[in-house]
Amino acid sequence: EGFSSVKCFLSLYRFQAYVYFASVFQAMSCGIHYLASVFMAVTPNFVCGFPGNVSGVLFHNSSASSIEDIWTLWTSTENYIVVQLENGEIWELDQCSRSKREVSLDLAYEYKGNKSVFPCSDGFLYDDTKWKSTVVTQWDLVCDREWLAKLIQPTFMLGVLIGAVIFGDIADRLGRQRVIWFTSAGQFVFGIAVAFTFDYYSFVIVRFLLAMVSSGYLVVAFVYVTEFVGIKARTWASMHVHAFFAMGIMVVALVGFLVRTWWVYQIFLSIATLPFVLCCWMLPETPFWLLSEERYEDAQKVIDTIARWNKVSTPCKVSELCSVQQDDLASGRTSDNDTSSTKKHNILDLFCNWQIARRTITVWLIWFTGSLGYYVFSLSSVSLGGNEYLNLFLIGAVELPCYIIACVAMDKLGRRNTLIPFLILSALICVLIMFIPQDFNILIILANMAGKFSIGVAFGLIYLYTAELYPTIVRSLAVGSGSMMCRVGSVVAPFCVYLRSVWIFMPLLLVGIVALVSGILTIMLPETLGKPLTNTLVEATEMGRNKKSCSEKTAPAHSGAALEKIEMFGQERVSIDK
Repeated sequence: EGFSSVKCFLSLYRFQAYVYFASVFQAMSCGIHYLASVFMAVTPNFVCGFPGNVSGVLFHNSSASSIEDIWTLWTSTENYIVVQLENGEIWELDQCSRSKREVSLDLAYEYKGNKSVFPCSDGFLYDDTKWKSTVVTQWDLVCDREWLAKLIQPTFMLGVLIGAVIFGDIADRLGRQRVIWFTSAGQFVFGIAVAFTFDYYSFVIVRFLLAMVSSGYLVVAFVYVTEFVGIKARTWASMHVHAFFAMGIMVVALVGFLVRTWWVYQIFLSIATLPFVLCCWMLPETPFWLLSEERYEDAQKVIDTIARWNKVSTPCKVSELCSVQQDDLASGRTSDNDTSSTKKHNILDLFCNWQIARRTITVWLIWFTGSLGYYVFSLSSVSLGGNEYLNLFLIGAVELPCYIIACVAMDKLGRRNTLIPFLILSALICVLIMFIPQDFNILIILANMAGKFSIGVAFGLIYLYTAELYPTIVRSLAVGSGSMMCRVGSVVAPFCVYLRSVWIFMPLLLVGIVALVSGILTIMLPETLGKPLTNTLVEATEMGRNKKSCSEKTAPAHSGAALEKIEMFGQERVSIDK
């Protein structure tokens, strides 16, 4: 059924297909920039620099003429390298300090005599066998400056959080089209600018701006495509925006494998979606936003364009849609006096009673868990052993089938009945990984792919499930607040990954705990499959109590005839992102 709806979408709604694929293509750039730091901010093996020219190098029982020949033998950060300079001095080089031997006799690895300890005032020597240059080696973000390197991804995610809030509001005020234009151009401009930053602080600032426009594009793209795509393919179309994001992660792995200098790597990543930047100005504004702003002539032009592309001989008229909408709204007001209230709702309405408050806490935790697990599995994939580029590629590729499974399962089994097993499964996989021996690299990678798959299903499903759990009057508040919790999870995720230095399984333990708690709490949520959307908090509270009077309630069909006509062109107003 799902595949037939997509086929119908492609064959009957050519204009929507053009708009959809053009818009989601740029979503790849969001996936690219979100995960670019996994290779750009790599910390290679390093030791303190030395004052002079070296004549001999010793590492345990191996000797060489240069330090570059020693890196292949480096196995632990507790190791040190002994070098003899041309002036006869012998130095022991650690990672964050260096020692000069007071008695310089024969070059030997072990030394029991007196040593003078000095700081790394001559810089550091880095292993460039894998990466010729990273931002860490560029600005010596090691030792007492290591914390600056660890802030690179969290500050980017903070920009993601702020950008989602700012551009989501701007899109409602100025239109989706303008924000699409600005954020697309911004991703290209700021992406290139990152490669030419002159110090760490300018690098972080430009990356922060890049995060804002990337997040802004992704948020507005969801709204944009759902306002153009018809009901027959809405679920699949909105879900697979995530799939293009995953393809961006795969591009990061490919470019990282081919380019080993960080600023060249950044340029290649930024120009990957340049074709969209050159043609995004052709995308139209959505008719629904134009109608909401009473720009009826512009809306009619877009509808006529859709009709020509879809070969519809009798396009609907805006005047007819407006008259039908006015009639429906008038009848809605006469049938229910409560809807005449103009009360403004706020975040406290999500805690208006115990039933709704418990639902809100559970939904927020699921949003947080989905984001935390998603980025923990993605960011830690390069540390699993084996080929880090292949690991990241597979972690991205496993998302593609997971969204297909999510679409099918949520329509066949239900939203809750799909969410619960996949959340609990992801928790069990986190525990399972802890018992796999560390030398079983392939098994560890497969288990992490399974974890990413299960958390990806839950993460993709929660968008729609949240919208269905809340009534119309607070639906956008619920989705928006859930999205904020999602951003909080993405900010916390990098710090969670850094806990590997405390205990290698600490990130998995934390993800497993919150996933298990989320899965258990989800049992108390009502199933929404096949149920009408609720309009009031009373209806939402009664949802799931199996009361006949509640189950028979249906939502008022505002603008029903109008939607019927718009469906000719594959359009439907979607409240989830409003």
